[in-house]
Amino acid sequence: MDEDPGRPRDRAALLAIIAADAALAALREEAAARDAAARDAAAPDPAHDLEHALRVALWALRCGPGVPARLAVAAALLHDAVRVPKDHPDRPRAGERSAAHARARLLALGFPAGEADEAAAAIRDHAFSRGAEPAGALGAALQDADRLDALGAIGIARTVATGVAMGAALFDARDPWARRRALDDRAYTVDHFFAKLLRLPETMRTETGRREAAARVRVMRGFLAALGDEIGEAPPA
Repeated sequence: MDEDPGRPRDRAALLAIIAADAALAALREEAAARDAAARDAAAPDPAHDLEHALRVALWALRCGPGVPARLAVAAALLHDAVRVPKDHPDRPRAGERSAAHARARLLALGFPAGEADEAAAAIRDHAFSRGAEPAGALGAALQDADRLDALGAIGIARTVATGVAMGAALFDARDPWARRRALDDRAYTVDHFFAKLLRLPETMRTETGRREAAARVRVMRGFLAALGDEIGEAPPA
């Protein structure tokens, strides 16, 4: 397979590229196996499953047109390889653990050491909780792609899924928009929009990421406005 297999336009094209590359196909199967193990343990994580990784791969390619496509897809498939629940005390180290796993796995699959190191650095620094600025183009593309998947319609679904997994209420019925209390997104899912999600566009590193993030935030603000209509209290402007 060529170093850069091209930029797939959709999920089907991406899957075809992955299937044609033995190393990428192995990484996809490993991600699917992690999903199956989580389901067997009665702890599925639809917010960080294989489909999330595939969406991140597509947008990493779009946000990083100069990044080798094969490496971008590999990094996306591995960026959540070591999953730590959001409410676990080791959550801030999830990126470091996934990075170490990714480097070892890419070397074992025959990727050059320089590419394995580049992917590991991108994975280490991609997480919002780490607060790091990626050093290279792959890191910027991966970080933007991962954050885009937290926005828009899919971001709303992932936020609710994560809130359910953490045992959070959908919102505080007495003060849904945290006008008289501190935001607490571990207790109330809607708080997460204001604590983090609506601020993501200003953190984007690429022009494509900034443009898409702005569009997706408009979707989320529309959802919040509709929620306000339904509960009888409009959200903050």
